[in-house]
Amino acid sequence: MFFDRRFIEKALPTAQILFDYFPHDISFSIDSRTLFPGDMFIALSGNRVDGHQYVKEVLQDKNAGGVIIEKDKKDTLNSISPTLLQKKLIILVDNVVEGLLQLAGAWRAQWNIPVIGLTGSFGKTVTREKIALLLQKNNISYISSSQNHNSLIGLPLSILKMRGHHEMAIFEMGINKRGEMEKLADVLQPTIGIITGIGHSHLEGLGSLNDIAVEKRNIFKNFSEHNIGIINGDQSQLAKVSYSHPVIKFGMKTTNQIQARKIQVKSSHIDFILKIYQDKYPVRLDTNHEGAITTSLAIAAIGSLLKFNHGTILDAIQTPVSVSGRYQQLTLKDNKGILINDCYNANPESMKMALLAFDKLDTPYEKIAIIGDMLELGIDASFWHRQLGRFLKKTPTIKKVILVGKHIKLAQEALPAGVESELVGTAEQGLKALKKYMKKPLAVFVKASNSIGLSLIVDEIAEKQNTFAAATKTDSITANHNGNQTLNSIGTH
Repeated sequence: MFFDRRFIEKALPTAQILFDYFPHDISFSIDSRTLFPGDMFIALSGNRVDGHQYVKEVLQDKNAGGVIIEKDKKDTLNSISPTLLQKKLIILVDNVVEGLLQLAGAWRAQWNIPVIGLTGSFGKTVTREKIALLLQKNNISYISSSQNHNSLIGLPLSILKMRGHHEMAIFEMGINKRGEMEKLADVLQPTIGIITGIGHSHLEGLGSLNDIAVEKRNIFKNFSEHNIGIINGDQSQLAKVSYSHPVIKFGMKTTNQIQARKIQVKSSHIDFILKIYQDKYPVRLDTNHEGAITTSLAIAAIGSLLKFNHGTILDAIQTPVSVSGRYQQLTLKDNKGILINDCYNANPESMKMALLAFDKLDTPYEKIAIIGDMLELGIDASFWHRQLGRFLKKTPTIKKVILVGKHIKLAQEALPAGVESELVGTAEQGLKALKKYMKKPLAVFVKASNSIGLSLIVDEIAEKQNTFAAATKTDSITANHNGNQTLNSIGTH
């Protein structure tokens, strides 16, 4: 598997290779601030920042191995010494994003291994980490999406980290506009697809719940009768659809092949009976968040499909995995209580599920919920925020809330009697409001859409904690004596 002129010309037939000095190690970066020497810099043009502005900096000051830039921005190279450019890999393309997708698609096509594509309105990252854990327990070398790299930019960057020793791959596929899943599916060509479920997320760009289901199902776009999809069988928008390929359904309904039965949610854990086809097993999860049941069923489904021993499946399901910002339990600084950090993102379904879990949490400390706007709900934003306020009738142990943002004002107007609230505009103001109560130990819950910035509050009040991550150190591609690119393994997972 070579990364050389021949590969680039095949992957990018309309590209121009101005200089072809291939770096000893090739990896890819879109951020000039975190670029390492030898990295290829991909100059993306965004709404606020144009990466072409940093081409000279990354080549001269940061010793990038090369750049991929757009043909009409070729002039950005004029101020750089020709002697320096001759020692770089300089590729010109018509459109950087399309070029990145083409490059990743060609790289992916070189692998004949199981590739798991994972999507859904909730639970993607935790499910991905749990699948990674399952593969680890079965001694399988794998590549996984890093962080939240699941978009039209992030997915290709993750694909380009695939290396020859990998036996399996797990990639998240995230969308917020119509048509994006088709592009992701074309690039990734998953051999197995998982939809964790659908919810009212990114309504602004995707439309109704039915529209979201249609878009998510496009993960199976290129499937044949030899591919298998795994879906949330409790949701009619996914389950009551005709597929051209086999599907495995998971959920609480008895029509699913993978089921959770006799569920008991306690303050600190969940007990249920896991049914994998005809086999039944008792399961205890070290969390009271009911979303963990859905994740567990998805893991059981993929483990069963891969014919893993049921013992290792149960081990992976019951092994706790902490993922930053996803109902992550932390300790407040100076051991002054607990913090539930769920501020990575929010939609109506995930917000309600998290609040119910926080309500059930048995703690001697006073509870305070910091709740921010749920964004990208389109014309339904007002409705869902009012519903959120009314929903707090079902969480009687939560008596104080700090509301952050603009839409959340509608939730305040619908709060039940007896709930004390304070409305602020920014995360900084939310932190200031919280500090008034921190003279005594507290149980604090934090959740909102990511761009509301409530991670600022978490960073300020929480003790630091390490989290499990499936994607570790990146492999490199090294040049052989003929100038071609061969694989050099640095990490396993």
